[in-house]
Amino acid sequence: MPTVVRFLLCFAALAAFSGVMGGALTTHLPDHFFAEGGRDMARQAIQMQMWHALAIIGISVLMIQQGCRVLISLSGSLMAAGTLLFSAGVSLTAFWGIHPGPIAPTGGTMLMLAWLLLAVGVLRS
Repeated sequence: MPTVVRFLLCFAALAAFSGVMGGALTTHLPDHFFAEGGRDMARQAIQMQMWHALAIIGISVLMIQQGCRVLISLSGSLMAAGTLLFSAGVSLTAFWGIHPGPIAPTGGTMLMLAWLLLAVGVLRS
């Protein structure tokens, strides 16, 4: 199995693991652990993280079936980085009220670009 596929599958598994853990914390922690409106923000971040973990698994399967095509590989890598930045940025704001600059918007932009690259990569394959 190519290294990039192993990396993406490992990343997706860890993202899903931390998403389940974050979901449990978001559900059971008392309100004082969250910034104002933070519980809903955390839920949104976890939801995005879980959906993208599944998408990265799908991209990995596609890469195994069709070979590691450049655009599809780039899409998976960009999606992993975007998921990490988006979820981390929103979580910092949700739990501690820290606004870490453009981390979450940058991650969100990377996620959108990853989806576009996936579409183009699939069309070209």
